[in-house]
Amino acid sequence: MLVHSRMGKWATWALFAVLFLPLFALPLLVILTASFSEHWSGAFPSGFTGEHYASATRGESLRALTTSLVTALGASLLALTVGSWAALAAASLKKRGKRFLDALFVLPVAVPSVVVGLAVLVAFSKPPMILNGTRWIVILAHALLVTAFAHQSVSAAVVRLDPAYEQAAASLGARPSYVLWKVKLPLLLPSLNAAAGLCFALSMGELSATMMLYPPDWMPLPVRIYAATDRGSTFTGAAVAVVLMAATLLVLLAVSRIRTRASYR
Repeated sequence: MLVHSRMGKWATWALFAVLFLPLFALPLLVILTASFSEHWSGAFPSGFTGEHYASATRGESLRALTTSLVTALGASLLALTVGSWAALAAASLKKRGKRFLDALFVLPVAVPSVVVGLAVLVAFSKPPMILNGTRWIVILAHALLVTAFAHQSVSAAVVRLDPAYEQAAASLGARPSYVLWKVKLPLLLPSLNAAAGLCFALSMGELSATMMLYPPDWMPLPVRIYAATDRGSTFTGAAVAVVLMAATLLVLLAVSRIRTRASYR
């Protein structure tokens, strides 16, 4: 902590508590409490039940969770591949080319995600490639929305790479492909893992573009939550939201462990 005096530390912690509790912890606590509640007509809930989690972990909700996991995994892999390739390729471009490439990748997140969903729907509803009504259009839209974060994360890591490693490998006769796979990518592994975790988390929570694209047999969990609350099943929707948060956090913890190990290689 940058504050060294005791009074300053107490003031910093107090400010943190005042800002963190109402803005972050309290809304999550309300959702968690609602997921175990039978009624909530006053200031506090009444009744305690686990039935909401019974419906949130089976049937359509379980299929929706599987759909979200598969969609997020596919979108993250696609975004990481395209974003990393572009970041590595941009290292050899001039400043104007780098700026153009950065703007190109940031464009999907600079506009509302519903606009990206509409653009994907229009683009892939006619020949030569018809993806409308399939799971692939959802995965593609998610990948478009998260590729910018993968590209920016890997680009920042590429700039920080010490060129001495690459020069040393090249001076020993290593081919460019060998330098890429055995030198650059291992050094970028912590950043690649961080980018993958960010892309996965963002994809798991994507709703706006998904609402325009998902087919009936490929409903991600955020759409399931919206549908439950829209029907008035608020407590069931809260339980499904807790399941979504738990699944996302478990995957991020696994990615964090991989990133920690990679940083010590």
